[in-house]
Amino acid sequence: MRVVVERTARGAADVAASLIADVLSARDGAALALPTGRTAAAVYAAVVARHRTGRARFDAARIFDLDEFLGIAPDDPRSFASFLRAHLLSQVDVAPQRVHLLDGAAPRWRGEATRCERAIAAAGGLDLAVLGIGANGHIGFNEPAATLAATTHRVRLAASTRRRHADAFGGAARVPRYALTMGVGTIMRARRVLLVATGAEKARIVARALGGAIATRVPASLLQGHPDGIAVLDRDAASRLRAVE
Repeated sequence: MRVVVERTARGAADVAASLIADVLSARDGAALALPTGRTAAAVYAAVVARHRTGRARFDAARIFDLDEFLGIAPDDPRSFASFLRAHLLSQVDVAPQRVHLLDGAAPRWRGEATRCERAIAAAGGLDLAVLGIGANGHIGFNEPAATLAATTHRVRLAASTRRRHADAFGGAARVPRYALTMGVGTIMRARRVLLVATGAEKARIVARALGGAIATRVPASLLQGHPDGIAVLDRDAASRLRAVE
């Protein structure tokens, strides 16, 4: 996996935005899987800035989200769908019919998972999966486990993950216990994967994921095996890596 280290978090977000814009330019109808979170918000701000100057066009793009809390409707302000609309989709020229967001309130999660996989297949597969990394190494909501599901599925969230989202729900006990997430197989089949991590709090897990053994107990470590993987980090997140390119 190629590793790019920028001096600041803003610099890392800018590089990630350029890589996203490159994919949008390279293929009409490019299919992107997108994350949420603090780092993602900074990346999307940089993408929107490019869009406003004509350097990132979304009119033909197809957009997917990586994951969603189960039991949370897409119009709920706590949903990841709402996050993506607020930080990106409402500010670019993507056609609504080309946006495929997981519905956490769907009556049958298996049907929703199947719908997601079929939409990806209809798009010709993912051109780019943009990923964050959880403190325990999860990508999407694929939590550490002895085995990892390949396709979109329901997952029980780790206690540490629920604590990370406590503020949005008014306490960890109120965070949904389950979520829908693209599986590691779906992510790994993307033509390119882009991992973005910033901040000293991510340094330990970044070192394990990019420099340690490949293991399902650190799901992000599987990205080491991707034929076109890029990790964009700031200096703080990269501080525990032995060597970087």
